[in-house]
Amino acid sequence: MKTIATLFLSAIMLLVFSCEEEKPKAKKDLTKEEADRLSREMNAWDVDRQQDEIRQYIARNKWDMKETKSGVYYMLMSAGNGDSAHVGQTAEVTYDIYLLDGTKCYSSGNEKKEFVIGEDYIESGLHEGIQLMRVGDQMRFILPSYLAHGLTGDQDKIPARSSVLYEVKLHALH
Repeated sequence: MKTIATLFLSAIMLLVFSCEEEKPKAKKDLTKEEADRLSREMNAWDVDRQQDEIRQYIARNKWDMKETKSGVYYMLMSAGNGDSAHVGQTAEVTYDIYLLDGTKCYSSGNEKKEFVIGEDYIESGLHEGIQLMRVGDQMRFILPSYLAHGLTGDQDKIPARSSVLYEVKLHALH
């Protein structure tokens, strides 16, 4: 009888201990090199995702856009005949800014805005795009987030990691 009781007690203890949840293993801290590699991989994935999104958007709209080496997409909507824009000049422009879902985020309306090309704190993709223009040109630019508002958006109307569409007219250079 003692043997049966011992076997029975042993079987119950075996069941109890085998049913305990497996404790999670301690998480391994990433080294700086591993974290940097993961960050690069995630950024590369996001760039690819945005490029695909932009190309699909262009195809849906049946636009014939060109791409710069940095990733700015552009097309001439109407041609001017003035001087070409260069770094250091002050550009006088009007613009509309949209998300690729069609949401209009900002517009200068008829009010001309000025900025110094290559110097003022505006989107780097816009600095690049303006340099493709002549006075009187109206152009359309699509800027991936890394050339626009980046990882955080503008904290207002443009979400994080969003590509944006600019429709810009260059009125004057000073």
